[in-house]
Amino acid sequence: MTSALLDRLRHIVGAAHVLTEGDLTAYEQDWRKRVHGKALAVVRPASTQEVAAVVKACAEAGTSIVPQGGNTGLSVGSTPDESGTQVVLSLTRMNAVRAIDRDNLTMTVEAGCILQSLQELADKEGLLFPLSLAAEGSCTIGGNLGTNAGGTQVVRYGNTRELCLGLEVVTPQGEVWDGLSGLRKDNTGYDLRNLFIGSEGTLGVITAATMKLFPQPAASLTAWAAVADMEAAVRLLGLAHQHLGAGLTGFEVMGRFALQLVIKHMPQLRVPFAGQDDAPPYCVLLENSDSESEAHARERFETLLELAFEDGCVQDAVVAESLAQAHELWHIRESIPLAQAEEGLNIKHDISIAASRIPAFVAHTDALLARKIDGVRLVNFGHLGDGNLHYNVQAPEGGDAREFLRTQEARVNDLVYDAVAQFGGSFSAEHGVGQLKTDKLALYKSPVALSMMRAIKQALDPQGIMNPGCVLTRP
Repeated sequence: MTSALLDRLRHIVGAAHVLTEGDLTAYEQDWRKRVHGKALAVVRPASTQEVAAVVKACAEAGTSIVPQGGNTGLSVGSTPDESGTQVVLSLTRMNAVRAIDRDNLTMTVEAGCILQSLQELADKEGLLFPLSLAAEGSCTIGGNLGTNAGGTQVVRYGNTRELCLGLEVVTPQGEVWDGLSGLRKDNTGYDLRNLFIGSEGTLGVITAATMKLFPQPAASLTAWAAVADMEAAVRLLGLAHQHLGAGLTGFEVMGRFALQLVIKHMPQLRVPFAGQDDAPPYCVLLENSDSESEAHARERFETLLELAFEDGCVQDAVVAESLAQAHELWHIRESIPLAQAEEGLNIKHDISIAASRIPAFVAHTDALLARKIDGVRLVNFGHLGDGNLHYNVQAPEGGDAREFLRTQEARVNDLVYDAVAQFGGSFSAEHGVGQLKTDKLALYKSPVALSMMRAIKQALDPQGIMNPGCVLTRP
């Protein structure tokens, strides 16, 4: 049966695109190198028709499929298990831009398109595709949709879900649903598009999407502000919403220790205020995009900062004087995960809490971890504008980081996620559930919600061949 399936797959996509031998680490290992599986084959179709034929062949053979984009996820959502029986379906060859509709402000693209390429294409057309995240040079739009990726501009433009107007999907039976209309209004029954977005390949294979475009702003300015605590950061966020409105396109918070790691491991980067003996507990990175002019944007930004100084929520601030300076400030923010990796193995959390409750959550959980685990170091940063923190935990200084993870990761996760639940938040804001957090979903999701999710899975994928063990625990 296995040999017959492989022969059929080779006939569909070509023998060169059915990989069974050699080093397949790029497809079989997750991005953080936590899990290494074994695939029956890596299949790389070049069209929706080939995807449909591959899925149909696997369905008839009862073979599980793991859809995969750029394989940059952080929750082990696109990695095969160790059985050697699953087919990894790589969409990277499907990278065509099918259409750009300037009047409708949309572009229709295939799932394997690299995010950064779509940003650059929109820019060449004088338009903006605002989805932006650290892995944009290698992640694909299909993966972004499958995980409902977030990033740095969610405060203005929303997650990937809000940027999508239509999908093309291959069902677990190998049929094709064409929902690429690009309509902004369509109330004809259940919203199938939103069912597949964020489903992490467990309900079908996203092969193409119609995405929103926006006019480019006339100007974009960046500021870096020092604040005394998380409460001050939230007050600054409120002032920014009030005085910048839709112009507020980025609002990131970075804790003192997070920036100290950047200074330590990337000394070439000049981090404002953080090198001082009295470095502020937190810094905030703000971005203001304006549809009129740079002068208008700067005037609004300076007015905001003046009000923030009067309020007392900002201790010091700088506004980038050039695009290059703005890029330098954003590069500092984006370097925090790299600096943390240089410091050693760590425990990552991707949590969301209502912005109004984040100060109390941080105060409570900081104290809890310090009390329960000696020497724990907290790397707290993230997208405060939309309530998403990367509340990460570093091993004690000078200790064995690998041993710390082995003995303390489960305990740390329990403490953090229990606190998140206590404050009405979510244990996964933008990274998804994957295989890594299925037990947490079963623990923190309501029984009613889990029952509905299982009913949807059973209805659409009764064989259970689509990314089994991802999101929902295996039945």
